[in-house]
Amino acid sequence: MFAIIGAGAWGTALAVHLGKANWPGKLWDIDRAHVRNLLSDRENKRYLPGVSLPSCVQPVEELETAVRGAECVLLVTPSAALRETFRRLKPLLSRGVRLCCASKGLEVESGLLTHQVAAEELGADFPLAAVSGPTFATEVAAGQPAAITVASGSAELARWLARKLNSGALRAYVSGDLTGVEVGGATKNVIAIGAGLSDGLGYGANARAALLCRGLAEIVRLGVALGGRASSFMGLAGLGDLALTCSDDQSRNRRLGLKVARGTPVEKALEELGQVAEGLYAADAVHRLSRRLDLDLPISEQVYQVLHRGRDPGKVLKALLSRPLKSEDEVPVAAA
Repeated sequence: MFAIIGAGAWGTALAVHLGKANWPGKLWDIDRAHVRNLLSDRENKRYLPGVSLPSCVQPVEELETAVRGAECVLLVTPSAALRETFRRLKPLLSRGVRLCCASKGLEVESGLLTHQVAAEELGADFPLAAVSGPTFATEVAAGQPAAITVASGSAELARWLARKLNSGALRAYVSGDLTGVEVGGATKNVIAIGAGLSDGLGYGANARAALLCRGLAEIVRLGVALGGRASSFMGLAGLGDLALTCSDDQSRNRRLGLKVARGTPVEKALEELGQVAEGLYAADAVHRLSRRLDLDLPISEQVYQVLHRGRDPGKVLKALLSRPLKSEDEVPVAAA
């Protein structure tokens, strides 16, 4: 049995996918009214309308009920709530339970990755896996083809979870680079907001492609500095997820950038989205990390300036275009 913690669109989609694969489980959310609606409707009308919950998936109101007897606990809460969720889970977890996080984000003030927050709160008794990759919830729930990466410091855990998730049209790959996979999943949201800003300002496909490419360079720079492997960012959790979120309006982060570029204030844009846009918080975390690690991340920095300092999106492009010339391997070009 599985337990999914967080009944947003992605948590519900994973529950639907696992239920279709005949793995029974429970679905919990901190919003009790939301859980009661799931129970009565057998559908997540708020975040994933039109998709029925399999009969073997049971929404529950109590966290203890959700995790009791679970082989695997999958966390799909907003990244800002992960530390508190780990704290609540700690006294409820039985030894040997497998933990997985499908949330994509960084803790803002500390800059810690998900597995680092888990280690601080749970200790070494509960190894963690991360699920990442280019996956929109609606398509996974509908059984359309997709691929994910399952990463963990424990090869056994990664393989076990990949086997469970690898079903129907969803293909799962494994990775031992937990840091790289988590960095890719968190930071691509910042670049996706930048892509939305660019498109919202009316710039074309050329600009979006350049932003995606140079954004990937920033993700690699940060990820390697934090201990990830550069090769991981060429995979599903890096380039794959980045390409998806920068190019399709199913991405909440891209839509946030579009709205802000067209004049909607950030708070109003978030209200209109109706769901968490993780890139808002990741931009703040990446800004802090870049200062701490002395890294040059110009696109991420300008997204931060727009979201958190109220800078005009049009001036951001000018700031990026006026930077000193560089070669693609980051070595400054000598003046002629």
